[in-house]
Amino acid sequence: MSNRGVANKRIPLSGERVLHAAVAFADQNGIGSLTMRKLGESLGVEAMSLYNHVTNKEELLDGMVDTVFNEIELPSEDNEWKTAMRIRAMSTRQALSRHSWAITLMQSRTSPGSATLRHHNAVLGCLRNAGFTIEMTAHAFSLIDSYIYGFAQQESSLPFEGAEIPAEVAEVFAKQLLPMEYPHLTEFAVEHVLRPGYDYGMEFEFGLDLILDGLELARLQN
Repeated sequence: MSNRGVANKRIPLSGERVLHAAVAFADQNGIGSLTMRKLGESLGVEAMSLYNHVTNKEELLDGMVDTVFNEIELPSEDNEWKTAMRIRAMSTRQALSRHSWAITLMQSRTSPGSATLRHHNAVLGCLRNAGFTIEMTAHAFSLIDSYIYGFAQQESSLPFEGAEIPAEVAEVFAKQLLPMEYPHLTEFAVEHVLRPGYDYGMEFEFGLDLILDGLELARLQN
């Protein structure tokens, strides 16, 4: 057994520790690589020991999703609704940036945990307390989350990590452009995306504010 495995085995196993280890494993290796055997190895225990804390892999995945939801800042009743929802959206994007494997799982699990339910309840409560009708609350919740998760999915597929495009990636992309054949794409890349200091994350905030402003207008009209 490795020194890491020996050290891990000295720490008592718990459900919380299993979940955090599973999240860390997925962050590093991808959700497709996660098995009970590999998770057990990362904790320095046999896979069978894990079943004292999670019934099966499905319960493990539910718990992992709940762990990620627990990292997201809930809308505060102390803030005006747009501010509260903006903070929550930014926090969600940050969580999904840390745990990109969770993007497709967070809306697909059928056995949500307490953190997941608490999160959704707080979002709905924020909208209802702001005066949104039930119907408009459904529209707003769907629109905001579609934008957040869609942006996070697109961001996770970019050929680089971090806010700015690395110089080497920009250079390779620029060499592939044919100005005469793709004039608008060339203009967009050279004059905007490939300029020093460009941060793809700024696109998220611009779109989010448009959505929130539009929802405020719709709220006032209903």
